[in-house]
Amino acid sequence: MEYEEILDTLAPCGLNCRKCLSHVDGEIKQHSTELKQQLGSFDRYAERFSAFVPALKGYPQFKDVLEFLTQGDCVGCRNGGAKYPDCGVAKCYQDKGVDFCFQCDEFPCDRTNFDPDLRQRWLQMNGRMKEVGVKAYFQETRDLPRYQ
Repeated sequence: MEYEEILDTLAPCGLNCRKCLSHVDGEIKQHSTELKQQLGSFDRYAERFSAFVPALKGYPQFKDVLEFLTQGDCVGCRNGGAKYPDCGVAKCYQDKGVDFCFQCDEFPCDRTNFDPDLRQRWLQMNGRMKEVGVKAYFQETRDLPRYQ
């Protein structure tokens, strides 16, 4: 994959936008939409089967989550679609004129506004990109789940 294509997939922080639950063309949305279609009118069956399959008692809640997962509308962080509340990276990378945080001379900084877990992932992702390069990093991570 060419560098420009990778920019359409990886956010400036290093996360894979297309694996995000909110991405308009993401895998989660695609799979959720397919599952919803495959389940069809399963509601009445779930209610009936819940008498001997206890897990199906939670089907209404599952259906609500599934419906949510089919609604992804984010166009990606590079296109103004950042969904993380108060993400500091979404604007900063543009101000700094870089594609990824590790390319900034101030990396690592405290402007991300990430929670501690996401900050740790951000440091790891950008450290790895700096070590092996963007293309190699993408190849290493393209098939991994986003939520690890």
